[in-house]
Amino acid sequence: MYKQLFIPPTFEYHFYLNPENTMKIKNILMLMALATLWGPSFMLIKIAVAEISPLLLAGFRIAVAALTLLAILWFRRQQLSTNRKFLRNVAIAGLFAHAIPFTLFNWGEMYIDSALASILNGLTPLFTITLAHFFISDEKITLQKSVGTFIGFTGLILLISPNLSAGSSAALMGILAVSLAAFSYAIGIIFSKKFLIGCKPMHAPTAQLLITSVYLLPLGFVLDAPASFTAISWQAAGAVLILGVFGTALAFILYYRILESAGASFLSYSVYIVPVYGVVLGTVFMNERLSVEVIIGAGIILLGLLVANGVLKFRKISKTVEVSKEPALD
Repeated sequence: MYKQLFIPPTFEYHFYLNPENTMKIKNILMLMALATLWGPSFMLIKIAVAEISPLLLAGFRIAVAALTLLAILWFRRQQLSTNRKFLRNVAIAGLFAHAIPFTLFNWGEMYIDSALASILNGLTPLFTITLAHFFISDEKITLQKSVGTFIGFTGLILLISPNLSAGSSAALMGILAVSLAAFSYAIGIIFSKKFLIGCKPMHAPTAQLLITSVYLLPLGFVLDAPASFTAISWQAAGAVLILGVFGTALAFILYYRILESAGASFLSYSVYIVPVYGVVLGTVFMNERLSVEVIIGAGIILLGLLVANGVLKFRKISKTVEVSKEPALD
């Protein structure tokens, strides 16, 4: 007589590149264009914030962007909606997508390098994934997203660790400010996806920027009591104009087009490209140096983003051991 011995299968997890990549060429080109518009923003902020206060810089940037989009709408002979619900929603979205993060990025870059700020901006999709689980019914957290989010925040801790050990409170506050800006961006993305999808092209970003500039710019003048504007250099003024026209107005036209055609997850891929611009431009033009912790931390954050968004997936590989037979004892 023989009896069968069943040995349960064991599992191993391996990362692999997702083969189901059906992104359209048009969407990829728009994404590359968006990253190109956003990429230099961190270097330009570093230039402008040396002469303009963070709150006023945010107000100027948003006002320039609002005027640019209004001019485009006027040229197309289009008018903004005066629907109260629409105006309320764009006001809330503008607060979290423009007013808060722009001000925090400006303030944070007074204490940290533009390259590091661009890297920390990569936390936005990780925050978005977490918030989407609670506020968007069809975007629940999966094991894949959880692992990616954990990896990403591990990279953030590594970035912060040198400042914690060295007791550099200013640099630490700068890192925290930029991280909070990324969190605010995430809130803006979630809110826009829930309440602003389906609006006429350009109307949502134009209304957001216009309403935000109406209260942010006067607030900056009141709180910051700016000095004479004759003291502002052409470099700082040019940085504000480029930030407003290209890094905000044109960027958010593409932002909403990508959100409409490809969704929030695809849109978040832009953060893979933006830090490349930020690091290269900061190193070449601003003479910024990257520490080992920054390089490793950035790599870990990037890995977390790739895993969380499914670019890199891990799968179970079952190892089943053959059934063995041995004589049964009488």
